Amino acid sequence: MALALYRKYRPRTFAEVIGQEHVTEPLSQALRSGRLHHAYLFSGPRGCGKTSSARILARSLNCEKGPTPDPCGECESCRSLAPDGLGSIDVIEIDAASHGGVDDARDLRERAFFAPVASRYKVYVIDEAHMVSTQGFNALLKLVEEPPEYVKFVFATTEPEKVLGTIKSRTHHYPFRLIPPGVLRPYLEELCAREEVAVEPAVFPLVVRAGGGSARDSLSVLDQLIAGAGPEGVRYSRAVALLGVTDVALIDEMCDALAAGDGAAAYATIDRVAEAGHEPRRFASDLLERLRDLIVLQQVPDAVSKGLLDAPTDQLDRMSTQAARFGPASLSRMADIVHNGLVEMRGTTAPRLLLELVTARMLLPGVDDSAGALLHRLERMERRLGAAPSAPEPASTEDVSHEPARSEPAPVVETRPEPPAAPSEPPTPPPVSGAIDASAVRRVWDEVLSIVARKSKRIAALARDATVRDVEGNTVVLVLRHQVHAEMLAATPDLLVEAMYEVFGGSWQIRCTFGGDQRGSTPALVPPQGRTPDPVPPAETDTEWPTPARPGEPEPEAIAPPKKKAPAARKSKAAGRAGTRTQAAPEPAPDGPGQDLYEGFDPGDEPVDEDGTASARQTSEQQALTLLQEAFDAEKIGEVDHR
Repeated sequence: MALALYRKYRPRTFAEVIGQEHVTEPLSQALRSGRLHHAYLFSGPRGCGKTSSARILARSLNCEKGPTPDPCGECESCRSLAPDGLGSIDVIEIDAASHGGVDDARDLRERAFFAPVASRYKVYVIDEAHMVSTQGFNALLKLVEEPPEYVKFVFATTEPEKVLGTIKSRTHHYPFRLIPPGVLRPYLEELCAREEVAVEPAVFPLVVRAGGGSARDSLSVLDQLIAGAGPEGVRYSRAVALLGVTDVALIDEMCDALAAGDGAAAYATIDRVAEAGHEPRRFASDLLERLRDLIVLQQVPDAVSKGLLDAPTDQLDRMSTQAARFGPASLSRMADIVHNGLVEMRGTTAPRLLLELVTARMLLPGVDDSAGALLHRLERMERRLGAAPSAPEPASTEDVSHEPARSEPAPVVETRPEPPAAPSEPPTPPPVSGAIDASAVRRVWDEVLSIVARKSKRIAALARDATVRDVEGNTVVLVLRHQVHAEMLAATPDLLVEAMYEVFGGSWQIRCTFGGDQRGSTPALVPPQGRTPDPVPPAETDTEWPTPARPGEPEPEAIAPPKKKAPAARKSKAAGRAGTRTQAAPEPAPDGPGQDLYEGFDPGDEPVDEDGTASARQTSEQQALTLLQEAFDAEKIGEVDHR
């Protein structure tokens, strides 16, 4: 049966311990000088060499040529304490997880006073020391404080803060650390060469990442990959499938989609992640690590030579290209969003849904009011316009002399298109860098509306019905359906101007026109140059009222507006019943001739008497009295008091 790699290649001397020079060198010097302490405390993450260093220390103390930092490996003590040895009766290893009670501590205290059998020192290695109970530590306190001269204690723990303070103060504390990737990868390559196993270079970063800086975990992962490898050795595809990490191609596709703002490509990548059986939370974790690498690569171009990044050459080239497509603020904001999404994914029942929402937040910086989102929008605007993020160069004096003075944006409402005047001089260039036309504004018009909507829903509703017709220098021409909407939007253009500044920068003006439904890119109709519109005929101001024609009579001519008739002219009595018609001549009103009593009526709308003359509009009571007078020759004598 093959021995596990972490047991087969366990270090035998302090020189073989990797990544812990801050611990091994002081201990080696103490062994050379003979200044040895009676108790040591080794703390640090799992798999970083605490127990192995404790065994090496016991081996160095009991070597026949020692104490020495380099055990001979030939004496009986060195052979018995070797990684493949049988062990020594004078070196006792205790697992405090199962022997941490007060009774175990009392038993240890009683046995400690016996002298070693065949070695120089009796060494107690207490592993997982933080599991010793308080009563057990109190039972050991006197022994640790004043042990016999031939007794040494080595406490190993991953949680030194749980060790009793009175015990910790009586020891020399040596903190172990995680092994950096730059040290661990060459060590793994050396072990693979000893095992004569072919491993693709892209596999080692996956093993180091899976090990998390722990030598034992990394060796266990590598041992698993070697055990499942075929005759061709360990392949990258097999390692990705076995370790469950995300394929680097999916990470590259997601980064390219985020850099281009392509939502379709981003969600297609998420779909492929789900189809491949990857865990969404693991994909988000790998994406966060890639964003971290891009940030480091932006700030430290030589990060590879300094050991900050560890990746194959072709992947580093792709990462350099991706880092150039992002801005620092964009990467930082996306990393924060993914990190918060990872926290939200803990215990969720729909991790893919949360991953899609996280992607939507990264693609839409306009929905966030934070400073990071604002910087993200500015960087995206600069890249869209092709402008460099460096400071602009000062303009020449000649350009300044031709630059007109700009004031606050003044809205203009056009009620009718006017013929364009021939330009007498070249147009003034726009105040922002890059050529901005109507199509560029239309592409980001939804983003402009979202910025306006956060401040005023009313202005956003008006602007949502507008169509960008043209961009004339720094003036955006909008077309609305109705004149009242154009006037309302032109009266309050400040929010639109601020939104255009956030998206494009520079100084902008808004001009509103109204017309038909022009939602397409076709500009509003303008009369040909050199031709003026036909004049609109003035409205008729004639106040004469037409007289309706009667059957059998010629069409009457227009007459002057009638005047108020005398009461005698309204009484036709028996002459009306006999069929004879009499027409009373109109008399001037008491107020004077020429006074119009029918002001407010349209021509043809005025009331007409039986004789064809216009009369004033009557109430229902007046009409009833008139009928009574004509039918019964009745007169109104007064009102009846019903009280």
